Amino acid sequence: MTASEPDSFQNCMCTRNPLTLLELAGKSLLRNEYLAISALETLPAELFPPLFMEAYTSGCNETLKAMVQAWPFACLPLGGLAPIPNQKVLKAVLGGLDLLLAQKVRPRRWRLRVLDLQNASQNFWGMWSAATAHECLRVRPVAEDSCRMQEPSRALTVCIDLCLKEKTLDEVFTYLLMWTAQRRSSVHLCCKTLKIFLMTPRHVKKVLNKVQPGCILRLEVEDMKKSTLCMFAPYLGQMTHLQTLVHPFIKVPVCEEEKQHVAQFTSQLRKLHHLRKLHMPFAIFLEDCLDETFRCLRAPLETLSINNSQLTGKDLVCLSQSPSIRQLKELDLRSVTLLSVSMKPLQVLLETVAATLQTLNVENCELFDTDLEAILPALRRCHQLRSLNITWNFLTMSVVRQLLQHNPKLDHLSLGVYPDPLDIYPFRGLDDEHRLKIVREGSAQAQAELLGIMKDLGQFWTVRYEEPIHLYCDRTIDNSGPLTCPWESPD
Repeated sequence: MTASEPDSFQNCMCTRNPLTLLELAGKSLLRNEYLAISALETLPAELFPPLFMEAYTSGCNETLKAMVQAWPFACLPLGGLAPIPNQKVLKAVLGGLDLLLAQKVRPRRWRLRVLDLQNASQNFWGMWSAATAHECLRVRPVAEDSCRMQEPSRALTVCIDLCLKEKTLDEVFTYLLMWTAQRRSSVHLCCKTLKIFLMTPRHVKKVLNKVQPGCILRLEVEDMKKSTLCMFAPYLGQMTHLQTLVHPFIKVPVCEEEKQHVAQFTSQLRKLHHLRKLHMPFAIFLEDCLDETFRCLRAPLETLSINNSQLTGKDLVCLSQSPSIRQLKELDLRSVTLLSVSMKPLQVLLETVAATLQTLNVENCELFDTDLEAILPALRRCHQLRSLNITWNFLTMSVVRQLLQHNPKLDHLSLGVYPDPLDIYPFRGLDDEHRLKIVREGSAQAQAELLGIMKDLGQFWTVRYEEPIHLYCDRTIDNSGPLTCPWESPD
């Protein structure tokens, strides 16, 4: 061995994470599953999570089945190990629950009340001490508490997030739904997040009949055919705890039958008293028909997101007059075309929500200098504003400068996203290499000026500057092809 070899060997050993004593003990115990199972009765609570993880990764399903019966915590967050457990593991866990539920006398250590199959954010599996693990699981989610109020007699709650994106459910979820349906008297299936994409109405109805609508907190639905609305509408009205709705909503009806379908669907919004976040992505059909939706809203919204649409002045007036937006904290109008709309309705809308608005996103709304200047007085009243995104608009440096210098009252603003001003784009007459150089130099100069203004005003924001872009064909200037000024019309 050379002189350098011991050092390299030592460095190699330092970079390799050695197994902990708990991991070594778990591996040793699982070499004999019978011994592991017999030791569960006296196993300290803090050893259950690492042993369960070891049994999970080693495929010791009989040990998993036994551990479920002796689990010393109120919740088993199985979804934290894998978003979708494999069918063998799920059958082992459910098999252990079956043995628990079949016992007339509760075992001494039976504390398990919730099987959580969600991809939980709490890092329970990284906790090693019993005290920390108990603390982690002591605070139950809102949906679980609401489930307990609705279903106090159920011995077990199974929490799950469902994403229906195929024509049929996969085998794991099909098995789980069948298992819970057969044990309806003792097992309550709690679905907090439901996403419906590309699934036939028949299968959607089949799933909705197996979950409790009152448990759903978040619903995401892809564009539905109007023929499906009548089937889905009653279920929406039963989602009384719904907090977030993501739905492109319905295209403008063209016949009396379609109008009835739409009215039946939107009327259910009156029952959603806990709705706080409404997202309408790719709503390319909303022109002059927002009033029907917002007349039915009863809950005060905190977030309103309308994207990829074209709104008229009537729509903006409708929004500003709706009682449901008076406490709005986030307004997201990304890619909403306001090209032919007077800015007065938008100004009134911003004034309406000025007391509470924290986030405003008007990215890619085809705003020009005069448009931003028109809403500046309303922006000055948004004293709670924390994030402002005005990128991908046709603005010059002078109006961006005006925005910064005339808004000293925006004390809470911490993030600003701005476009490269149109001033930096050269006109015709230069080859691409020189044009690219001019754009880059102009961009750097604009950013430096913006930061200088903020420094002079004593403001400390996080500023993100979008790269110079070819505004007409959505290309960055680094891509090949001729560069043209956004002001120029094509030949």
